[in-house]
Amino acid sequence: MPDGPDDDSPAGTGPHADPEAVARAICLRLLTIAPKTRAQLADALRKRDVPEEAAEAVLSRFSELGLINDEAFAAAWVDSRHHGRGLAKRALAAELRQRGVDSETVSEAVERLDPEQEVETARRLVERKLASTRSLDPQKRTRRLAGMLARKGYPSGLAYRVIREALEQEGIEMDEEFPS
Repeated sequence: MPDGPDDDSPAGTGPHADPEAVARAICLRLLTIAPKTRAQLADALRKRDVPEEAAEAVLSRFSELGLINDEAFAAAWVDSRHHGRGLAKRALAAELRQRGVDSETVSEAVERLDPEQEVETARRLVERKLASTRSLDPQKRTRRLAGMLARKGYPSGLAYRVIREALEQEGIEMDEEFPS
């Protein structure tokens, strides 16, 4: 049996509940589900009406203990989303900023991606999609492939270069009207 009221019960969040205890419980629950940034946790505490002082005290303590580490979060996010979803630096940076990671940390995390690795990932993505576009004319194939790469954050110059290479390997010569 727990020592006190359940955190989700009215007694656990009532006027007599210790705001820092409530903040700790919320943060721990969220961190057991998945890693979170400091900003995401602060947002969750704000939504639960945890007083600012209590929230800041808990967030600071969790940061000191290493339970919240935006740098590690950003590095893991970049590795995971680049390898798992094939996202480029631009898309990864946007996702991290959306999660409240500061600009400097975002820059450091995405710059760890090797430019050649990014090109190779774009090539693999195009290679996987090529077969499903074989029945289309080259311009339509190029637009579809470029759209797929653009949605994943790849710059158009890189996208068209990788697409051109892939189509030329199939024996299809590209018109010069497409950007290089």
